[in-house]
Amino acid sequence: MTYSVIDGQHFINMCIYASNLLEEKKAYVDSLNVFPVPDGDTGTNMSMTFRAAVDAVKDSKETNLAKVSRDLAKGALMGARGNSGVILSQIFRGIAKGFEELDQAPPEAFAKALKEGAQAAYRAVMRPTEGTILTVIREVGDAATAGSYQDMGELLTLVNRVAEETLNKTPDLLPQLKEAKVVDSGGMGLFIIFRGMQDALTNNLVAEVRQDVTASGSVVDHGAVMAQSNITYGYCTEFIVGGAIEDPQFQSFLEARGDSIVFVTMDDITKIHIHTEEPGVVMQEAQKHGELLKIKIENMREQNRQLHTHEESDFVKETLNQAEVAAPAKRYGFIAVAAGEGLRTIFEDLGCDVVIEGGQTMNPSTNDILNAVNSLNAEDIFILPNNKNIIMSANQCLDLTDKKLHVVPTKTIPQGISCLAAFNPEADEHENEELMMRALKEVKSAQITFAVRDTEIEGQKVHAGDYLGLLENKIKMVERDIYPMAERLIEEMVDKDTSVISVYHGKDTQEEEVNAFVEALSAKYPDYDVISYAGMQPLYYLILSVE
Repeated sequence: MTYSVIDGQHFINMCIYASNLLEEKKAYVDSLNVFPVPDGDTGTNMSMTFRAAVDAVKDSKETNLAKVSRDLAKGALMGARGNSGVILSQIFRGIAKGFEELDQAPPEAFAKALKEGAQAAYRAVMRPTEGTILTVIREVGDAATAGSYQDMGELLTLVNRVAEETLNKTPDLLPQLKEAKVVDSGGMGLFIIFRGMQDALTNNLVAEVRQDVTASGSVVDHGAVMAQSNITYGYCTEFIVGGAIEDPQFQSFLEARGDSIVFVTMDDITKIHIHTEEPGVVMQEAQKHGELLKIKIENMREQNRQLHTHEESDFVKETLNQAEVAAPAKRYGFIAVAAGEGLRTIFEDLGCDVVIEGGQTMNPSTNDILNAVNSLNAEDIFILPNNKNIIMSANQCLDLTDKKLHVVPTKTIPQGISCLAAFNPEADEHENEELMMRALKEVKSAQITFAVRDTEIEGQKVHAGDYLGLLENKIKMVERDIYPMAERLIEEMVDKDTSVISVYHGKDTQEEEVNAFVEALSAKYPDYDVISYAGMQPLYYLILSVE
Protein backbone atom coordinates (compact mmCIF):
# COMPACT_ATOMS: atom_id res chain seq x y z
CA MET A 1 0.00 0.00 0.00
CA THR A 2 1.29 3.47 -0.85
CA TYR A 3 1.14 6.54 1.39
CA SER A 4 1.61 10.07 0.13
CA VAL A 5 1.27 11.39 3.71
CA ILE A 6 1.21 10.04 7.26
CA ASP A 7 -0.66 11.42 10.24
CA GLY A 8 -0.35 10.98 14.00
CA GLN A 9 -2.06 7.62 14.09
CA HIS A 10 0.18 6.25 11.33
CA PHE A 11 3.21 7.43 13.29
CA ILE A 12 2.00 5.85 16.53
CA ASN A 13 1.41 2.53 14.78
CA MET A 14 4.83 2.63 13.11
CA CYS A 15 6.56 3.33 16.40
CA ILE A 16 4.65 0.64 18.30
CA TYR A 17 5.62 -1.95 15.71
CA ALA A 18 9.25 -0.78 15.77
CA SER A 19 9.26 -0.91 19.56
CA ASN A 20 8.02 -4.50 19.52
CA LEU A 21 10.69 -5.46 17.02
CA LEU A 22 13.44 -3.81 19.05
CA GLU A 23 12.16 -5.52 22.20
CA GLU A 24 12.28 -8.83 20.37
CA LYS A 25 15.83 -8.19 19.16
CA LYS A 26 17.27 -6.54 22.28
CA ALA A 27 18.92 -9.74 23.48
CA TYR A 28 20.45 -10.08 20.03
CA VAL A 29 21.99 -6.62 20.37
CA ASP A 30 22.98 -7.23 24.00
CA SER A 31 24.50 -10.62 23.27
CA LEU A 32 26.96 -9.09 20.82
CA ASN A 33 28.55 -6.85 23.42
CA VAL A 34 32.27 -7.18 22.86
CA PHE A 35 32.79 -6.85 26.62
CA PRO A 36 32.28 -10.54 27.41
CA VAL A 37 30.74 -10.69 30.90
CA PRO A 38 27.21 -12.16 31.10
CA ASP A 39 25.49 -8.77 31.01
CA GLY A 40 24.42 -6.51 28.15
CA ASP A 41 23.30 -2.93 27.80
CA THR A 42 22.71 -1.21 24.47
CA GLY A 43 19.81 -3.26 23.20
CA THR A 44 18.09 -3.18 26.58
CA ASN A 45 18.70 0.55 27.03
CA MET A 46 17.37 1.45 23.60
CA SER A 47 14.39 -0.85 23.97
CA MET A 48 13.48 0.60 27.35
CA THR A 49 13.86 4.13 26.01
CA PHE A 50 11.71 3.50 22.97
CA ARG A 51 9.13 1.60 25.01
CA ALA A 52 8.86 4.63 27.31
CA ALA A 53 8.29 6.78 24.22
CA VAL A 54 5.61 4.47 22.89
CA ASP A 55 3.91 4.21 26.27
CA ALA A 56 3.44 7.98 26.19
CA VAL A 57 1.29 7.79 23.03
CA LYS A 58 0.04 4.22 22.68
CA ASP A 59 -3.48 5.03 23.88
CA SER A 60 -3.73 8.36 22.10
CA LYS A 61 -6.45 8.92 19.51
CA GLU A 62 -4.73 12.09 18.35
CA THR A 63 -4.23 12.39 14.59
CA ASN A 64 -2.20 15.60 14.66
CA LEU A 65 1.32 14.49 13.81
CA ALA A 66 3.02 17.44 15.50
CA LYS A 67 1.37 16.72 18.85
CA VAL A 68 1.91 12.96 18.67
CA SER A 69 5.60 13.27 17.77
CA ARG A 70 6.17 15.80 20.53
CA ASP A 71 4.50 13.60 23.15
CA LEU A 72 6.53 10.62 21.95
CA ALA A 73 9.77 12.61 22.12
CA LYS A 74 8.99 13.78 25.65
CA GLY A 75 8.31 10.18 26.70
CA ALA A 76 11.63 9.10 25.20
CA LEU A 77 13.51 11.84 27.02
CA MET A 78 11.97 11.04 30.39
CA GLY A 79 12.57 7.32 29.92
CA ALA A 80 15.99 7.52 28.28
CA ARG A 81 18.43 4.94 29.57
CA GLY A 82 22.14 4.87 28.79
CA ASN A 83 24.08 6.90 26.27
CA SER A 84 22.43 5.20 23.32
CA GLY A 85 18.99 5.77 24.84
CA VAL A 86 19.63 9.49 25.35
CA ILE A 87 20.86 9.88 21.78
CA LEU A 88 17.82 7.95 20.52
CA SER A 89 15.56 10.30 22.46
CA GLN A 90 17.26 13.26 20.80
CA ILE A 91 16.80 11.79 17.36
CA PHE A 92 13.07 11.62 17.98
CA ARG A 93 13.12 15.06 19.55
CA GLY A 94 14.58 16.38 16.30
CA ILE A 95 12.02 14.45 14.30
CA ALA A 96 9.29 16.08 16.39
CA LYS A 97 10.80 19.49 15.64
CA GLY A 98 10.67 18.65 11.94
CA PHE A 99 6.96 17.86 12.29
CA GLU A 100 6.12 21.13 14.09
CA GLU A 101 2.76 22.58 13.06
CA LEU A 102 2.05 19.66 10.72
CA ASP A 103 -1.19 17.71 10.90
CA GLN A 104 0.24 15.32 8.32
CA ALA A 105 3.64 14.88 6.69
CA PRO A 106 4.52 14.04 3.09
CA PRO A 107 7.81 12.25 2.33
CA GLU A 108 9.65 15.55 1.89
CA ALA A 109 8.69 16.65 5.43
CA PHE A 110 9.62 13.24 6.85
CA ALA A 111 13.04 13.50 5.20
CA LYS A 112 13.59 16.95 6.69
CA ALA A 113 12.50 15.61 10.09
CA LEU A 114 15.15 12.88 9.88
CA LYS A 115 17.73 15.57 9.12
CA GLU A 116 16.51 17.49 12.18
CA GLY A 117 16.89 14.27 14.17
CA ALA A 118 20.52 13.97 13.17
CA GLN A 119 21.23 17.59 14.01
CA ALA A 120 19.56 17.30 17.42
CA ALA A 121 21.58 14.18 18.23
CA TYR A 122 24.88 15.85 17.30
CA ARG A 123 24.02 18.96 19.29
CA ALA A 124 23.34 16.85 22.35
CA VAL A 125 26.75 15.16 22.35
CA MET A 126 29.61 17.44 23.35
CA ARG A 127 32.27 15.32 21.66
CA PRO A 128 30.59 13.34 18.87
CA THR A 129 32.26 10.09 17.86
CA GLU A 130 31.95 8.85 14.30
CA GLY A 131 31.31 5.17 13.71
CA THR A 132 28.35 5.21 16.08
CA ILE A 133 24.59 5.72 15.96
CA LEU A 134 25.36 9.39 15.21
CA THR A 135 26.97 8.48 11.91
CA VAL A 136 24.02 6.29 10.96
CA ILE A 137 21.39 8.98 11.58
CA ARG A 138 23.51 11.66 9.88
CA GLU A 139 23.96 9.61 6.73
CA VAL A 140 20.26 8.71 6.73
CA GLY A 141 19.25 12.36 7.09
CA ASP A 142 21.61 13.51 4.35
CA ALA A 143 20.46 10.83 1.92
CA ALA A 144 16.78 11.37 2.66
CA THR A 145 16.93 15.11 1.98
CA ALA A 146 19.04 14.68 -1.15
CA GLY A 147 16.26 12.98 -3.11
CA SER A 148 12.62 13.52 -3.97
CA TYR A 149 9.95 10.95 -3.15
CA GLN A 150 6.21 10.82 -3.73
CA ASP A 151 5.60 7.69 -1.64
CA MET A 152 6.54 7.25 2.00
CA GLY A 153 7.40 3.60 1.39
CA GLU A 154 10.06 4.57 -1.15
CA LEU A 155 11.60 6.98 1.32
CA LEU A 156 11.69 4.39 4.11
CA THR A 157 13.28 1.88 1.74
CA LEU A 158 16.06 4.39 1.12
CA VAL A 159 16.37 5.08 4.85
CA ASN A 160 16.87 1.41 5.65
CA ARG A 161 19.30 0.83 2.80
CA VAL A 162 21.47 3.78 3.85
CA ALA A 163 21.25 2.83 7.53
CA GLU A 164 22.45 -0.70 6.80
CA GLU A 165 25.24 0.45 4.48
CA THR A 166 26.46 2.99 7.03
CA LEU A 167 26.26 0.44 9.82
CA ASN A 168 28.54 -1.88 7.89
CA LYS A 169 31.08 0.94 7.54
CA THR A 170 31.27 1.79 11.23
CA PRO A 171 34.29 -0.49 11.90
CA ASP A 172 36.28 1.59 9.39
CA LEU A 173 35.46 4.72 11.38
CA LEU A 174 36.04 3.51 14.92
CA PRO A 175 39.22 1.52 15.68
CA GLN A 176 37.71 -0.28 18.68
CA LEU A 177 35.03 -1.74 16.47
CA LYS A 178 37.51 -2.84 13.85
CA GLU A 179 39.69 -4.49 16.48
CA ALA A 180 36.71 -6.42 17.80
CA LYS A 181 35.40 -7.14 14.27
CA VAL A 182 31.94 -5.76 15.02
CA VAL A 183 29.71 -2.85 14.08
CA ASP A 184 28.15 -0.28 16.38
CA SER A 185 25.23 -1.63 18.37
CA GLY A 186 23.54 1.75 18.76
CA GLY A 187 23.45 2.03 15.00
CA MET A 188 22.07 -1.50 14.84
CA GLY A 189 19.31 -0.57 17.27
CA LEU A 190 18.37 2.45 15.15
CA PHE A 191 18.39 0.31 12.01
CA ILE A 192 15.99 -2.14 13.69
CA ILE A 193 13.66 0.76 14.57
CA PHE A 194 13.66 2.09 11.01
CA ARG A 195 13.07 -1.38 9.65
CA GLY A 196 10.10 -1.85 11.97
CA MET A 197 8.63 1.50 10.96
CA GLN A 198 8.90 0.59 7.28
CA ASP A 199 7.38 -2.85 7.76
CA ALA A 200 4.42 -1.47 9.69
CA LEU A 201 3.59 1.20 7.12
CA THR A 202 4.26 -0.56 3.82
CA ASN A 203 2.65 -3.84 4.88
CA ASN A 204 -0.27 -2.05 6.55
CA LEU A 205 0.33 -3.90 9.83
CA VAL A 206 -1.74 -2.92 12.85
CA ALA A 207 0.49 -3.02 15.91
CA GLU A 208 -0.28 -3.30 19.60
CA VAL A 209 2.25 -2.94 22.39
CA ARG A 210 3.37 -6.46 23.23
CA GLN A 211 4.25 -7.44 26.77
CA ASP A 212 5.07 -11.08 25.92
CA VAL A 213 7.83 -10.59 23.39
CA THR A 214 10.46 -13.31 23.55
CA ALA A 215 13.90 -11.88 23.05
CA SER A 216 15.80 -13.81 20.42
CA GLY A 217 18.90 -13.74 18.28
CA SER A 218 22.33 -15.27 18.26
CA VAL A 219 25.81 -14.06 17.56
CA VAL A 220 26.35 -13.21 13.92
CA ASP A 221 28.90 -11.17 12.02
CA HIS A 222 27.46 -7.74 12.62
CA GLY A 223 25.69 -5.54 15.13
CA ALA A 224 27.53 -5.41 18.44
CA VAL A 225 28.20 -2.96 21.21
CA MET A 226 30.95 -0.41 20.73
CA ALA A 227 34.12 -1.78 22.23
CA GLN A 228 34.66 -0.77 25.86
CA SER A 229 38.25 -1.93 26.06
CA ASN A 230 39.66 1.36 27.25
CA ILE A 231 37.04 2.68 29.64
CA THR A 232 38.43 5.56 31.69
CA TYR A 233 35.20 6.56 33.39
CA GLY A 234 33.20 3.67 34.79
CA TYR A 235 29.99 5.29 36.07
CA CYS A 236 27.31 5.89 33.48
CA THR A 237 25.44 8.76 35.12
CA GLU A 238 22.14 10.21 33.96
CA PHE A 239 19.82 12.71 35.56
CA ILE A 240 17.20 15.31 34.78
CA VAL A 241 17.40 18.82 36.20
CA GLY A 242 14.25 20.86 36.68
CA GLY A 243 15.05 23.91 34.59
CA ALA A 244 16.88 24.81 31.39
CA ILE A 245 20.63 25.09 32.10
CA GLU A 246 22.28 27.63 29.82
CA ASP A 247 25.48 28.17 31.78
CA PRO A 248 28.51 27.42 29.53
CA GLN A 249 30.70 27.05 32.60
CA PHE A 250 28.62 24.08 33.71
CA GLN A 251 29.19 22.38 30.37
CA SER A 252 32.91 23.00 30.75
CA PHE A 253 32.69 21.49 34.22
CA LEU A 254 31.13 18.35 32.73
CA GLU A 255 33.84 18.06 30.10
CA ALA A 256 36.47 18.13 32.83
CA ARG A 257 34.72 15.40 34.78
CA GLY A 258 34.13 12.70 32.16
CA ASP A 259 33.28 11.73 28.60
CA SER A 260 30.36 10.46 26.47
CA ILE A 261 28.56 13.63 27.50
CA VAL A 262 25.03 14.33 26.31
CA PHE A 263 23.49 17.64 27.38
CA VAL A 264 20.00 18.55 26.15
CA THR A 265 17.20 20.84 27.22
CA MET A 266 13.51 20.54 26.44
CA ASP A 267 10.93 22.95 27.77
CA ASP A 268 11.70 23.33 31.47
CA ILE A 269 14.03 20.37 31.97
CA THR A 270 17.64 19.50 31.18
CA LYS A 271 18.74 15.92 30.53
CA ILE A 272 22.37 15.11 31.27
CA HIS A 273 24.32 11.93 30.53
CA ILE A 274 28.00 11.53 31.37
CA HIS A 275 30.51 8.75 31.95
CA THR A 276 32.43 9.83 35.05
CA GLU A 277 34.27 8.59 38.09
CA GLU A 278 32.54 11.18 40.27
CA PRO A 279 28.77 10.97 39.83
CA GLY A 280 28.12 12.56 43.21
CA VAL A 281 30.29 15.58 42.39
CA VAL A 282 28.61 16.02 39.01
CA MET A 283 25.11 15.85 40.47
CA GLN A 284 25.99 18.17 43.32
CA GLU A 285 27.15 20.79 40.82
CA ALA A 286 24.03 20.28 38.69
CA GLN A 287 21.85 20.74 41.74
CA LYS A 288 22.96 24.37 41.87
CA HIS A 289 20.94 24.92 38.70
CA GLY A 290 17.74 23.17 39.72
CA GLU A 291 16.11 20.24 41.46
CA LEU A 292 17.23 16.75 40.42
CA LEU A 293 14.15 14.97 39.13
CA LYS A 294 15.41 11.58 37.95
CA ILE A 295 18.75 9.96 38.68
CA LYS A 296 20.30 6.76 37.38
CA ILE A 297 23.86 5.48 37.79
CA GLU A 298 25.05 2.28 36.14
CA ASN A 299 28.15 0.14 35.94
CA MET A 300 28.82 -0.03 32.22
CA ARG A 301 30.35 -3.47 32.61
CA GLU A 302 27.50 -4.95 34.53
CA GLN A 303 24.55 -3.84 32.48
CA ASN A 304 21.20 -5.47 32.58
CA ARG A 305 20.98 -8.29 30.01
CA GLN A 306 17.30 -8.73 30.21
CA LEU A 307 14.39 -6.85 31.65
CA HIS A 308 12.07 -9.40 33.28
CA THR A 309 8.82 -7.44 33.00
CA HIS A 310 7.44 -3.98 33.62
CA GLU A 311 5.72 -5.30 36.73
CA GLU A 312 7.17 -6.33 40.06
CA SER A 313 8.58 -9.82 40.34
CA ASP A 314 6.71 -12.42 42.36
CA PHE A 315 9.43 -12.22 44.97
CA VAL A 316 9.04 -8.45 45.26
CA LYS A 317 5.27 -8.78 45.57
CA GLU A 318 5.59 -11.48 48.21
CA THR A 319 8.14 -9.47 50.17
CA LEU A 320 6.06 -6.32 50.08
CA ASN A 321 2.90 -8.15 51.07
CA GLN A 322 4.70 -9.54 54.09
CA ALA A 323 6.04 -6.09 54.97
CA GLU A 324 2.57 -4.56 54.78
CA VAL A 325 1.06 -6.94 57.32
CA ALA A 326 2.39 -5.08 60.31
CA ALA A 327 4.31 -1.87 59.81
CA PRO A 328 4.56 0.04 63.08
CA ALA A 329 6.08 3.49 62.95
CA LYS A 330 9.82 3.57 63.66
CA ARG A 331 12.78 5.90 63.35
CA TYR A 332 14.68 4.17 60.57
CA GLY A 333 13.85 1.79 57.73
CA PHE A 334 16.16 -0.06 55.35
CA ILE A 335 15.78 -1.38 51.81
CA ALA A 336 18.49 -3.33 49.99
CA VAL A 337 18.80 -5.02 46.61
CA ALA A 338 20.46 -8.43 46.45
CA ALA A 339 20.27 -11.65 44.44
CA GLY A 340 20.79 -14.93 46.26
CA GLU A 341 19.11 -16.45 49.28
CA GLY A 342 22.28 -16.25 51.37
CA LEU A 343 22.84 -12.58 50.63
CA ARG A 344 19.21 -11.82 51.43
CA THR A 345 19.61 -13.51 54.82
CA ILE A 346 22.76 -11.50 55.57
CA PHE A 347 20.96 -8.22 54.92
CA GLU A 348 17.94 -9.27 56.95
CA ASP A 349 20.17 -10.30 59.85
CA LEU A 350 21.71 -6.83 59.77
CA GLY A 351 18.29 -5.23 60.18
CA CYS A 352 17.16 -4.68 56.61
CA ASP A 353 13.36 -4.42 56.40
CA VAL A 354 12.90 -5.24 52.70
CA VAL A 355 15.36 -7.02 50.42
CA ILE A 356 14.38 -6.70 46.78
CA GLU A 357 15.53 -9.54 44.57
CA GLY A 358 17.86 -8.07 41.98
CA GLY A 359 21.37 -7.23 40.88
CA GLN A 360 23.29 -8.28 37.80
CA THR A 361 20.87 -8.97 34.93
CA MET A 362 17.91 -8.40 37.31
CA ASN A 363 17.60 -4.67 37.85
CA PRO A 364 14.45 -3.80 39.79
CA SER A 365 12.43 -0.94 38.39
CA THR A 366 11.83 2.37 40.09
CA ASN A 367 8.32 1.12 40.76
CA ASP A 368 9.65 -1.96 42.56
CA ILE A 369 11.74 0.23 44.84
CA LEU A 370 8.94 2.74 45.35
CA ASN A 371 6.58 -0.04 46.42
CA ALA A 372 9.16 -1.14 48.96
CA VAL A 373 9.42 2.43 50.22
CA ASN A 374 5.65 2.71 50.55
CA SER A 375 5.53 -0.52 52.54
CA LEU A 376 7.65 1.00 55.34
CA ASN A 377 6.39 3.25 58.10
CA ALA A 378 9.62 4.97 59.07
CA GLU A 379 10.77 8.56 59.46
CA ASP A 380 13.95 8.05 57.44
CA ILE A 381 14.42 5.26 54.92
CA PHE A 382 17.86 4.24 53.67
CA ILE A 383 18.11 2.52 50.30
CA LEU A 384 21.14 0.37 49.44
CA PRO A 385 21.09 -0.39 45.68
CA ASN A 386 24.31 -2.46 45.81
CA ASN A 387 24.71 -2.18 42.05
CA LYS A 388 25.61 0.75 39.83
CA ASN A 389 22.75 -0.09 37.49
CA ILE A 390 20.21 0.42 40.26
CA ILE A 391 21.35 3.64 41.94
CA MET A 392 19.54 5.97 39.56
CA SER A 393 16.33 3.95 39.73
CA ALA A 394 16.48 4.34 43.50
CA ASN A 395 17.15 8.06 43.19
CA GLN A 396 14.11 8.52 40.99
CA CYS A 397 12.02 7.62 44.01
CA LEU A 398 13.15 10.79 45.76
CA ASP A 399 10.66 12.85 43.78
CA LEU A 400 7.89 10.26 43.81
CA THR A 401 7.19 10.17 47.53
CA ASP A 402 6.91 12.52 50.48
CA LYS A 403 8.90 10.13 52.67
CA LYS A 404 12.43 11.03 53.67
CA LEU A 405 14.69 8.85 51.57
CA HIS A 406 18.45 8.47 51.68
CA VAL A 407 19.98 6.64 48.73
CA VAL A 408 23.41 5.41 49.72
CA PRO A 409 25.28 4.86 46.42
CA THR A 410 26.48 1.33 47.14
CA LYS A 411 27.72 -0.34 43.99
CA THR A 412 28.60 -3.78 45.36
CA ILE A 413 27.17 -6.22 47.85
CA PRO A 414 30.16 -5.81 50.23
CA GLN A 415 29.64 -2.05 50.26
CA GLY A 416 25.99 -2.50 51.22
CA ILE A 417 26.84 -4.92 54.00
CA SER A 418 29.55 -2.64 55.40
CA CYS A 419 27.19 0.35 55.33
CA LEU A 420 24.53 -1.50 57.29
CA ALA A 421 27.12 -2.74 59.78
CA ALA A 422 28.35 0.84 60.29
CA PHE A 423 24.88 2.22 60.99
CA ASN A 424 24.38 3.69 64.46
CA PRO A 425 20.73 3.73 65.64
CA GLU A 426 21.58 6.36 68.26
CA ALA A 427 22.87 8.86 65.67
CA ASP A 428 20.73 11.14 63.51
CA GLU A 429 20.21 10.59 59.80
CA HIS A 430 22.97 12.98 58.72
CA GLU A 431 25.55 11.40 60.97
CA ASN A 432 24.52 7.99 59.71
CA GLU A 433 24.87 9.09 56.12
CA GLU A 434 28.43 10.13 56.90
CA LEU A 435 29.12 6.85 58.69
CA MET A 436 27.79 4.82 55.78
CA MET A 437 29.66 6.81 53.16
CA ARG A 438 32.87 6.38 55.13
CA ALA A 439 32.26 2.63 55.35
CA LEU A 440 31.51 2.47 51.63
CA LYS A 441 34.85 4.04 50.75
CA GLU A 442 36.79 1.63 52.94
CA VAL A 443 35.65 -1.46 51.03
CA LYS A 444 37.49 -2.92 48.04
CA SER A 445 35.51 -5.38 45.93
CA ALA A 446 36.22 -8.00 43.30
CA GLN A 447 34.09 -10.55 41.49
CA ILE A 448 34.67 -13.66 39.44
CA THR A 449 32.32 -14.47 36.62
CA PHE A 450 32.65 -16.08 33.18
CA ALA A 451 33.02 -15.00 29.57
CA VAL A 452 29.98 -15.60 27.41
CA ARG A 453 31.80 -15.30 24.08
CA ASP A 454 35.18 -15.19 22.37
CA THR A 455 36.66 -11.73 22.01
CA GLU A 456 39.86 -9.76 22.40
CA ILE A 457 40.35 -6.93 24.89
CA GLU A 458 43.49 -4.80 24.81
CA GLY A 459 45.35 -7.52 22.97
CA GLN A 460 44.28 -10.22 25.41
CA LYS A 461 42.30 -13.10 23.92
CA VAL A 462 39.20 -14.14 25.83
CA HIS A 463 37.40 -17.38 25.09
CA ALA A 464 33.86 -18.31 25.98
CA GLY A 465 33.95 -20.10 29.31
CA ASP A 466 37.07 -18.37 30.59
CA TYR A 467 36.83 -17.09 34.14
CA LEU A 468 37.02 -13.31 34.40
CA GLY A 469 38.36 -11.55 37.47
CA LEU A 470 36.89 -8.08 37.90
CA LEU A 471 38.56 -5.66 40.28
CA GLU A 472 36.38 -2.64 41.06
CA ASN A 473 34.31 -3.66 38.04
CA LYS A 474 37.22 -3.71 35.58
CA ILE A 475 38.46 -6.93 34.00
CA LYS A 476 41.80 -7.57 35.64
CA MET A 477 42.44 -11.23 34.89
CA VAL A 478 41.38 -13.98 32.48
CA GLU A 479 42.01 -17.53 33.64
CA ARG A 480 40.76 -21.12 33.41
CA ASP A 481 40.81 -21.68 37.18
CA ILE A 482 38.74 -19.74 39.72
CA TYR A 483 40.64 -19.97 42.99
CA PRO A 484 44.20 -19.09 41.94
CA MET A 485 42.74 -16.04 40.23
CA ALA A 486 40.72 -15.18 43.37
CA GLU A 487 43.91 -15.36 45.42
CA ARG A 488 45.66 -12.94 43.07
CA LEU A 489 42.71 -10.56 43.16
CA ILE A 490 42.94 -10.47 46.94
CA GLU A 491 46.67 -9.82 46.68
CA GLU A 492 45.80 -6.77 44.59
CA MET A 493 43.40 -5.49 47.24
CA VAL A 494 45.13 -6.04 50.58
CA ASP A 495 47.27 -3.29 52.05
CA LYS A 496 48.65 -2.18 55.43
CA ASP A 497 45.19 -1.11 56.59
CA THR A 498 43.49 -4.42 55.81
CA SER A 499 41.85 -6.24 58.70
CA VAL A 500 39.06 -8.35 57.14
CA ILE A 501 38.82 -10.49 54.01
CA SER A 502 35.32 -11.68 53.08
CA VAL A 503 34.39 -14.37 50.58
CA TYR A 504 30.78 -14.67 49.34
CA HIS A 505 30.45 -17.85 47.29
CA GLY A 506 27.76 -18.27 44.68
CA LYS A 507 25.28 -21.00 43.95
CA ASP A 508 27.52 -22.61 41.31
CA THR A 509 30.52 -23.18 43.59
CA GLN A 510 31.44 -26.38 45.43
CA GLU A 511 31.52 -26.12 49.23
CA GLU A 512 34.64 -28.22 49.67
CA GLU A 513 36.56 -26.11 47.16
CA VAL A 514 35.47 -22.91 48.88
CA ASN A 515 36.48 -24.29 52.29
CA ALA A 516 39.92 -25.23 51.00
CA PHE A 517 40.33 -21.77 49.49
CA VAL A 518 39.33 -20.03 52.74
CA GLU A 519 41.70 -22.22 54.76
CA ALA A 520 44.54 -21.32 52.39
CA LEU A 521 43.71 -17.63 52.75
CA SER A 522 43.68 -17.91 56.54
CA ALA A 523 47.11 -19.49 56.46
CA LYS A 524 48.44 -16.89 54.04
CA TYR A 525 47.02 -13.93 56.00
CA PRO A 526 47.16 -14.96 59.68
CA ASP A 527 46.81 -11.35 60.87
CA TYR A 528 43.51 -10.83 59.05
CA ASP A 529 40.03 -12.17 59.75
CA VAL A 530 39.01 -14.35 56.80
CA ILE A 531 35.24 -14.89 56.70
CA SER A 532 33.21 -17.02 54.30
CA TYR A 533 29.51 -16.65 53.51
CA ALA A 534 27.20 -18.76 51.37
CA GLY A 535 25.77 -15.92 49.30
CA MET A 536 24.15 -18.24 46.75
CA GLN A 537 24.31 -15.43 44.18
CA PRO A 538 23.88 -16.28 40.48
CA LEU A 539 26.40 -15.55 37.70
CA TYR A 540 29.23 -14.55 40.03
CA TYR A 541 31.08 -17.53 41.46
CA LEU A 542 32.82 -15.43 44.10
CA ILE A 543 32.36 -11.94 45.45
CA LEU A 544 35.45 -10.87 47.37
CA SER A 545 35.98 -7.90 49.62
CA VAL A 546 38.80 -6.42 51.65
CA GLU A 547 38.35 -3.88 54.44
